[in-house]
Amino acid sequence: MSRRTGHLTDALHAYMLRWGVDEPAPVRALREDTHKLAQDGMQSSPEQVQFMALLAGAIGARRFLEVGTFTGYTSLRMAMALPEGGRVVACDITDEFVEAAGRKHWRDSRMEDRIDLRIGPALETLETLLDNPGPDSFDMAFIDANKKDYPAYFGFCAKLVRPNGLILLDNVFWGGRVADPDEAEKSTVAIRKATRQAYERDDFEVSMLPVGDGVLMARRLR
Repeated sequence: MSRRTGHLTDALHAYMLRWGVDEPAPVRALREDTHKLAQDGMQSSPEQVQFMALLAGAIGARRFLEVGTFTGYTSLRMAMALPEGGRVVACDITDEFVEAAGRKHWRDSRMEDRIDLRIGPALETLETLLDNPGPDSFDMAFIDANKKDYPAYFGFCAKLVRPNGLILLDNVFWGGRVADPDEAEKSTVAIRKATRQAYERDDFEVSMLPVGDGVLMARRLR
């Protein structure tokens, strides 16, 4: 993840946060608590999460799937973006960071009951979700977990997200490494593979956005 869009100057980034990001107070407080952690660089940027919240409203999303939760910053913002009865299913290998920074803010904002935190290997959780609630059961999915499993995550999400639903893959720039022909590290190769996988499917259309560390947005056509 990336805490901010890297090519912006500090002044322009501050301007964007002031006039382009509507960050509710509990979400901002969670972000600030996340910044106190040594691993705070894993947090998504406010501008990226704001964009996803806007997309959720635009497509009338009620069910949001998150693969990789960290402290639950994105989980909380998306829970607040969904209508009454909306649900976030958040998958992570550990609840360590949610307990360290996020759950208090979930609870204080009265959003905890909208967030279904599933702890365990994400591929196993996704397979379980494919059984129940089943295919086409989510409006949006956000993938930001173990990069080496990105192709498999996308494959599951392509079944779990409904037609006209959206899948967003984070870190598709991977610090620029994906564009280096000499870079063959496993995570880089996997991100490239997942990107091509989405691009080449005739049942999806894609757009790659220079937000944060790069976001690939894929809309399921049918």
